[in-house]
Amino acid sequence: MRRRAWVFAGIAIAVAALFVRLGVWQLDRLAWRRTVNARVQARLDRPPVDAFALPRDTAQLRYRRATVTGRFDWAREIVLTSRTRNGSPGVWLVTPLRVAGRDTAVLVVRGWVYAPDGETVDRARWHEGDTTVAIDGFVLPLADTPSPATFPGRTPRAYRQLDAMNAARDVGTPVLPLLLVQRGDSAPDGGATPPRLVPPRLDEANHQSYAIQWFSFATMALVSAALFVRAERRRPREGS
Repeated sequence: MRRRAWVFAGIAIAVAALFVRLGVWQLDRLAWRRTVNARVQARLDRPPVDAFALPRDTAQLRYRRATVTGRFDWAREIVLTSRTRNGSPGVWLVTPLRVAGRDTAVLVVRGWVYAPDGETVDRARWHEGDTTVAIDGFVLPLADTPSPATFPGRTPRAYRQLDAMNAARDVGTPVLPLLLVQRGDSAPDGGATPPRLVPPRLDEANHQSYAIQWFSFATMALVSAALFVRAERRRPREGS
């Protein structure tokens, strides 16, 4: 058999091994995603607890359900900038909730509103009233101190990333180190209720299909090598 057949076969085997490794990597990603999805779903399925009863380990709080009752402090509302929804620029409205008998506020993410520049919005337009409200939502962690990702916006109380230290300064009182994302229905167009945020979509992405593709490429590489070697082995006999 000619040398070029051995070279071609060696290259094909190496390429196939690479494709197999990529396929296994995609399966590992699939297993990791399934584990994360199961953890998130389990937290969302658990009965809600009082926000002040949650542990302070924010790494274990993401997507835990919690409730709190109080009144919104509209004068101290914060916005999180550059938040897109269905491809449109906007902000998240983060409103402190004052709880009777406590000096610590809870930061409630009431929803998303459209902002052409991703920052400027008429906050008063989205005030939902001054009555006592009961909030049911899921938790997102909040850093204790500023990080390099904390970028104050051009307008007061606007941040790309928020932390408890800056939030407490703007709110004027301590805050729980978390964001409570309010759940529930949004009002029709023209209402004061912003579109509520929803938990992440718990799908498996395309990891399985990508794995199948990589394994298919590996098979094609090996089959091509086998056919080429077979053709090379026959060539001397056919030329004799």
